[in-house]
Order: sequence, then structure tokens, then C-alpha cells
Amino acid sequence: MAQQPVEQQSPAKGKRAPEKAHATQAQPGANAAKPQERPAKQTGAMKERGTTNERGAMNQPGAEKGQKAHAGHEPANAPETNVPGKSTNAATTEPGAGKGRKARAHEESGNAPATGTDVSGQGAGMPTHIGKEQQVKERKQGQSVKQPATEAGATSAAGQQNAQAKAGAKGKKPDPQQVQQVKSQHASFRAQPKPQQVQPVTFNQNHRIEGSDRWQGGQYEVFRSYHPEWHDQGWYHSHYARVELIAGGYYFFNNGYWFPAWGYSPSAQYYAYDAPIYAGQHAEPPDKVIADVQALLQQMGYYTGEVDGLLGPLTREALTAYQGDQGLTTTAVIDQPTLDSLGLA
Repeated sequence: MAQQPVEQQSPAKGKRAPEKAHATQAQPGANAAKPQERPAKQTGAMKERGTTNERGAMNQPGAEKGQKAHAGHEPANAPETNVPGKSTNAATTEPGAGKGRKARAHEESGNAPATGTDVSGQGAGMPTHIGKEQQVKERKQGQSVKQPATEAGATSAAGQQNAQAKAGAKGKKPDPQQVQQVKSQHASFRAQPKPQQVQPVTFNQNHRIEGSDRWQGGQYEVFRSYHPEWHDQGWYHSHYARVELIAGGYYFFNNGYWFPAWGYSPSAQYYAYDAPIYAGQHAEPPDKVIADVQALLQQMGYYTGEVDGLLGPLTREALTAYQGDQGLTTTAVIDQPTLDSLGLA
């Protein structure tokens, strides 16, 4: 009881105790240097400014709260940056206060330190929230840039595979199942004249099939000897039992072949090509035979046009390519060897 009044008579000591407690809490980390550890070369003005700033930080309400908020997100040596009322000079001029050796070396040489605070109050060199968003955006942009290239690479590979598949199909004959499927699809096929897409040929009694004089073998005799003739309907009916209107022109059937019936009807003389068309003893209409050939050549990669039942330029080119791969005589027409090779005879 005698010592209690003595302790109450020391107001100065009681006032300084909270100050020390706050000073301890205001330090940025366990490794932060104390004000008493400043170098001896520091000027009085700098010392006074640093002391004033520290006291301002200690006297600010909420300083302790800001200190704790940053304690879990900043390293032990990081400078205190978000304390209200505290000047950034204290952090930048205080040796050892949240700086490494490189930062002090820059400061002594006159260069700006790598650490410190920027205008947003965050430590310089530390990744900000905006910086993280920018990095994520750049990564997404990089992925989006690579994606088309990947897609382009995938598309190119698919195109190469299709080209290889077509190349592999060339030189091979269609299987019987494939042939039956095509024939069933064209069971009721009827071609239509298309003078805008396939230009018609005109009658020329001196016309000869080009190159036919070099085609060797009896199966090409019909083509070597063919020349157009002009007759009326009576003549055709007196000589041939079957005359039909096919795709805008009349044809007559004779010994396995269909021929253009020039002169049968002056108003129906649309012929895409002036040559015999082999159909075999089944005597199927010429437009159906042409459609079957086009479909098979299309599936094998030779024919790129429309299955229209017209013996136009694209069909003749496809026939020439197929005949060449099969070792047949390249006639560019539907002859018996070609139809036998396709399984349509």
C-alpha cells in the first residue's frame, strides 16, 4: 500500500508506455530497422523528418489495423505503404526498412530504388490487381492466337487425308455392292437438257471421233466407223425398233449402243456429245448409263461435276483419267471396256 502512490506519481512513464507499444506495432516487419539504427552520416533534417513521419504513423487511428491487414500479404522486409498519414519518404530514405542490398545500392548511386510505393499506394515492382488481370488477358489472347493455327493445322491434315484417300481410291475398281447401290439410286433417273451449263454440239456429217483411228481392237470398231447421219422419223422407225427422247434429243438403240438420231425432230436436237454410248445388252437408257458412270467416278475422286446424265467435258475428262489408271485405251467416251471395268455392263 505504501508503493501505490509512488506509481501514480509517475505520469510521464505511464504516457510513454503506449507510445512504445504503438511504435513496436507500427514496424513493417520483424527485420525492419529501428530509428536508432540509422547511419551516423544522416543529416539532421532527414532524421527529424523520419521521426515526425513515424510519430504521425503511430498517432494515426487505424494504423495498427492497416499493419495487420498487410502482414499476411507482404514479406517481412516489405515497406509499409498503406498506413494513412505516413509519408513515403520514410520508407525510401530509411536504410534497411523493407529494402534489400540492391535497393540501397541504387539509392547510394543516385538511381531510384526498385522498391517503394507508386501512385496507387502499392509497392513498386509488386504485381497489382490490374497487372494480374492484364497477364490473364495476355495469356488468353495468346491461346486465341494459337487456336486458329491449330484449327488450320487440323483442317489441313484432314484435307491431306481426304486427298490421300481419293488417291488410294484411284486405280481401284468399285466393288459390286457399291455398283448396285448406285444403280438402285438411278433406277428412275431422267436427265434434263442444260444448254447453259453444257453447250450442245451441232450436226456435222464430216464429224469423226478424234483419235479413234488409233484405237485398236474390235470393241472400238463402232467408234472408228461412226459418222453422223440425218434422217426423218419414218426412216429411223423402219430401221430401228427403239427410238427414245433422252435429255432433249432423240436416240436410237442398235446392237448394245445408243446413237444420236439426227433429224428425227428438228425441235429436239440437244446432244452434249456426238458419239455412240455403250449400254450393253440390257439396253438401259443412255442418260441412266451416264449417271451411273458419273456417280462411280465421283465416289472414286475422278469426277467433280454434277451427276446430270449428260456426257459433257467434265465427264469426258474423268473418263480419260480413269481409263488411263486402269490401263485402258483413253477414249473419253463410254465404251465396252470402260463399262466392264466399272461393273456396269
